[in-house]
Amino acid sequence: QGILREGLEDVAQFFKAHGSCRLPLSPSLLVKGIVPRDCSYFNSNAVPLKLSFQNVDPLGENIRVIFKCGDDLRQDMLTLQMIRIMNKIWVQEGLDMRMVIFRCFSTGRGRGMVEMIPNAETLRKIQVEHGVTGSFKDRPLADWLQKHNPEEDEYEKAVENFIYSCAGCCVATYVLGICDRHNDNIMLKTTGHMFHIDFGRFLGHAQMFGNIKRDRAPFVFTSDMAYVINGGDKPSSRFHDFVDLCCQAYNLIRKHTHLFLNLLGLMLSCGIPELSDLEDLKYVYDALRPQDSDADATTYFTRLIESSLGSVATKLNFFIHNLAQMKFTGSDARPTLSFAPRTHTLKTSGRIRDVFLCRHERVFNPSKGYIYVVKVQRDNPSEVTFVQRTFEEFQELHNKLRLLFPSSLLPSFPSRFIIGRSRGEAVAERRKEELNGYIWHLIHAAPEVAECDLIYTFFHPLPRDEKAAGTNLTPKPADATWARSLGKVGGEVKLSISYRNNKLFIMVMHIRGLPPLQDGNDPDPYVKTYLLPDPQKTTKRKTKVARKTCNPTYNEMLVYDGIPRGDLEQRELRLSVLSEEGFWENILLGEVGIRLRDLDLAQEKMGWFALGSRGHGTL
Repeated sequence: QGILREGLEDVAQFFKAHGSCRLPLSPSLLVKGIVPRDCSYFNSNAVPLKLSFQNVDPLGENIRVIFKCGDDLRQDMLTLQMIRIMNKIWVQEGLDMRMVIFRCFSTGRGRGMVEMIPNAETLRKIQVEHGVTGSFKDRPLADWLQKHNPEEDEYEKAVENFIYSCAGCCVATYVLGICDRHNDNIMLKTTGHMFHIDFGRFLGHAQMFGNIKRDRAPFVFTSDMAYVINGGDKPSSRFHDFVDLCCQAYNLIRKHTHLFLNLLGLMLSCGIPELSDLEDLKYVYDALRPQDSDADATTYFTRLIESSLGSVATKLNFFIHNLAQMKFTGSDARPTLSFAPRTHTLKTSGRIRDVFLCRHERVFNPSKGYIYVVKVQRDNPSEVTFVQRTFEEFQELHNKLRLLFPSSLLPSFPSRFIIGRSRGEAVAERRKEELNGYIWHLIHAAPEVAECDLIYTFFHPLPRDEKAAGTNLTPKPADATWARSLGKVGGEVKLSISYRNNKLFIMVMHIRGLPPLQDGNDPDPYVKTYLLPDPQKTTKRKTKVARKTCNPTYNEMLVYDGIPRGDLEQRELRLSVLSEEGFWENILLGEVGIRLRDLDLAQEKMGWFALGSRGHGTL
């Protein structure tokens, strides 16, 4: 802090002497002074400085930049240039991945400037709003986006931006082998755009813990990201869109393999330690797999997504980083509520005279559960408001209050765990009574508790409360905006069918809208195909089994070899979707018969086929 203060005084003297200057980051940025109160430093290894400059344009906002000393920013510049080229290729092909690409400029050996993106936060800061173990929870990112996009159409737009930008980041970071990925160098804008920063390690040069690579997953794609995409904790049709986007973006970059190898090859002699020999180029060649067909590459990248999503190592890495950063956190930081966009006080909101929990209601968005409606009466008799809070939000309030006050000043909080059924109307009713007693005692506690900012923020209406004022909440499925009603009991399967060199290729891509099992649980679906007529059952092909989902993704290729075109006209593809039941007989979830003579297989045919009972399918 002292070094920063001395440096700011030197910079202020410079501006007194010279009036103004252009920032090296971009000649268009003309500044006339420094704003010391907005300047600080980050807690990462190189302790970069966060600087705020006065804009010469009186109508312009202050220009914020990061100054780094100790890192070779030429590597960051090169990485960002490669991502910029990828983005250009995608846009030229009509695919806008909503990428956030910022400026970066090396001003000397081991030093330089980086543009700061406004309205963005690191994943670590978002996750630790839910505690130090926030990296193991699924809801932090979705709750944070909901907080900054309270209107339904705003939130849907933010989720759409998230799906596209997250897909672009997955492809770009995998192809370039960007390592040292922790939750302090992945950022999220309030508009839903995700982007990566700090490219100190690339081309697969991972940090090591002894003999163990710190980056164990192919790229960072965690369950809290999947939660945003799916609109809940179960796979939905949005996840199909995400996988398709990833595979499409990956295949477009693969077409330009030689361009990336040539550009990186030109930089071999520039002295960047992690780009110094042909082995480094071979990493990119192996990642792009130019020898594969688009279908093989689609299957390959789908498996990478599954591998990344199933990796516990990434979340553990995030958690360790949270612990490492705790030593930098000042003790004067006051706890805030993760679901409230701003803090409210007794002075700004008016004194609360009484609170009463009126009722509970069943909700389906963003996930199934119950909300509790609280009537808040302030000193002004005409000022009555209603706020909706979940049990988890009440629990967060209590946990944050315990950080500020001893337990003796606080009422006891209802237990989260209930013996017997842990869900349902009876549990919600019981919790309603217990929570009512809790909030009454809270409002009538000692003044330092009852009048604290946390309580006034908790009972202040959020945008969702204002929107629901005077109306009943309508139950709605989590992905109602995206997934259309099928009107078919068995759901739909997305296939890509092609024929070349006497081979029939059937890519089983996705299934949506499968019915749940009779006991209400989600099935364990897999796809089985036959090429009829087949009296000997020699044409059976199967996909892997997806676990506990009504909307599985496969992207698996099933191949029938040695089938002449004339024979193809007489064949019918019989496709069945079954749920694996272990020792019991597998359950049929739906099937479809496709007469191959109805398809013009001179070109690849891709589309959704309706599943049902035995019958012929329509595309």
